[in-house]
Amino acid sequence: MSMLAEARPPQAPPWRAGAAVALQGCILGTFFAASAAPTPLYRLYQEQWGFSPAMLTVIFAVYALSLLVALLTVGALSDYVGRRPVMCAALVLEIVAMLLFERADGVGDLIAARLVQGFATGAASSVLGAALIDSSRRHGAIINSISPLVGMAVGGMGAAFLAAYVSAPTLVIYRVFLSAFALQAVLLWGTRETVTLRSGALASLWPRVEVPPAARTALVRITPLNVAIWSVGGFSLSLMPSLVRMATGIATPLLGGLLVGALTLPGAAAVLLLRQRSARTARTLGALFLAGGFAVILAGVHAGAAQVLIAGMMITGIGFGGGFLGAVRTVVPLAAPEERGALLSAFYVESYLALSLPAIAAGRLAGDLGLQATADVYGAFVITLAVIGVLAQPR
Repeated sequence: MSMLAEARPPQAPPWRAGAAVALQGCILGTFFAASAAPTPLYRLYQEQWGFSPAMLTVIFAVYALSLLVALLTVGALSDYVGRRPVMCAALVLEIVAMLLFERADGVGDLIAARLVQGFATGAASSVLGAALIDSSRRHGAIINSISPLVGMAVGGMGAAFLAAYVSAPTLVIYRVFLSAFALQAVLLWGTRETVTLRSGALASLWPRVEVPPAARTALVRITPLNVAIWSVGGFSLSLMPSLVRMATGIATPLLGGLLVGALTLPGAAAVLLLRQRSARTARTLGALFLAGGFAVILAGVHAGAAQVLIAGMMITGIGFGGGFLGAVRTVVPLAAPEERGALLSAFYVESYLALSLPAIAAGRLAGDLGLQATADVYGAFVITLAVIGVLAQPR
């Protein structure tokens, strides 16, 4: 172990580093594609097993909470044992999740699959984010921002297409992903390890959440906007397809996939367009588009107009991507390098709780008020937080 720590791994040739970046970005995108695939399939599961909107949000939330647990426990493990072993372990767990999805025969099986998938995705997102920076400081950060959003769009729309045109979509989609993850695990071993082994792996598994003093005020001030951003994501990926079907009467699963793409692809475009702008500009535009977009969504719900709903999702997606970019660029530079891991842990604890808990509350509320009234309440919650985010934001 000590001999390994004496020297860094040799630098890879540029062509090999480029291939590693492409593969790592593809793997990251595939993980998030698989995470979004169940969204347009939830209606099929509901028809088959007869569970309520509240249970649907629980199924979604266990994924987010399991992902959060992975970030807090194994998020730094690859710094000690190497990138490739952790990436391969995450791929093996994801393959297990695909098998659980394929063989699911009830709500309990679906929850188990989402738990395993959430932990695998959390482990993968942390190690792949680090590996992308290792392989290319120039391109790694932007790929790390774009790949999850593009992957979610591909996964959501691909699953919706299969649900509309294939006789057994809940089997086919997971077999496709299983094959992709198995191939990626094989290809991964052709890449070069970018860190040296060192002691402290077990200690790194202990969750560490801490906000450095220099970042505390800024984190508090961006919290309303950050909660609004992730609350929109949770609602969109859980209850939105059911809401759209109720409001418009359109039952095709293609619409559910289109809604996922309408949120994530404009979000990716916003990240690209705003990456050279100031953090304050990204935050402000993000908050305004988020609030305005959700208002358009509510207008589409009340009018029963699918076109208006999709337009609202696209506007909201711009706010999602821009607001998230601005939030990250606000707090991360305020921490010293050795403090950033703990700060990001705190930031993601807040983010993933906002992704899951409001969606669970909405699912329970929908059982009492109905989906349309719940959407109105949820929209008022998101819009209020976005406005507060503009008024309270740091300089």
